[in-house]
Amino acid sequence: MATETVAQQASQHAPTASEYIVHHLGHLSSHHQDKIIDFSVINMDTIFWSVAMGILGCFLMWKAASRATAGVPGRFQALVEIVVEMVEDQSKAIIHGDRRFIAPLALTVFVWVLLMNAMDFLPVDLFAALFGLAGNGEMHHRAVPTADLNGTLGMALGVFALMIYYNVKIKGIGGFIHELFCAPFGSHPALWLPNLGLNIIEFVAKTVSLGMRLFGNMYAGELVFLLIALLGSTATWWGFGMHVIAGSVWAIFHILIVLLQAFIFMMLTLVYVGQAHEGH
Repeated sequence: MATETVAQQASQHAPTASEYIVHHLGHLSSHHQDKIIDFSVINMDTIFWSVAMGILGCFLMWKAASRATAGVPGRFQALVEIVVEMVEDQSKAIIHGDRRFIAPLALTVFVWVLLMNAMDFLPVDLFAALFGLAGNGEMHHRAVPTADLNGTLGMALGVFALMIYYNVKIKGIGGFIHELFCAPFGSHPALWLPNLGLNIIEFVAKTVSLGMRLFGNMYAGELVFLLIALLGSTATWWGFGMHVIAGSVWAIFHILIVLLQAFIFMMLTLVYVGQAHEGH
């Protein structure tokens, strides 16, 4: 009788599917967000894992550089050399000029975004279980910084700052302002406002789409992992079997998504910075 009572209490406290997903998609924030848009809220988990993956990426690159040899490279050195050559070839094809800063920047972007995306391979219930062991099972935590729109738009704003910087550096402040008002339709005074409006829309569209593309793909991937995890919660053999099969297939497919999204973000960064080197 006591066993049945305990089982009934456990079933009553078990979260529904929607509660499970909402809990796992919640952030560890600086304080409770009671408004739809609240710029005073800081997602601490996004900041922590972004910085942690940045430090890890720097460490891996430093380790590869410190262990580089002129002879036959090891597997780790060969992998890093393949990535470096790929980034260098892409930057050379897009940027026609000084690439001493842009090529390392593209490499940093690729490695950083790749590591942040790869956090999606951690078990979805890992942190919930750890917090449960610590006696704080209700705590929210998301370990994929690129599945947070704040994180991806923050990186996109960094690329926007680079676009403005190189536009001013290459064309001069006067040349950049002239391009804003006189391209692409012409320099007639009647076309100044349409030109300016179109250029503003172009800059905004590039920035927003850059952040939204990465966020949308990683958020969707995270949501699919959560839905697959719910299959394993069903007390049936087919639910567990589908959980294992679907989880394995999606994890393998998600490797491509993680790599592809890091590559796309790097390539668009190079393209947008490269366009700043050219006039309309």
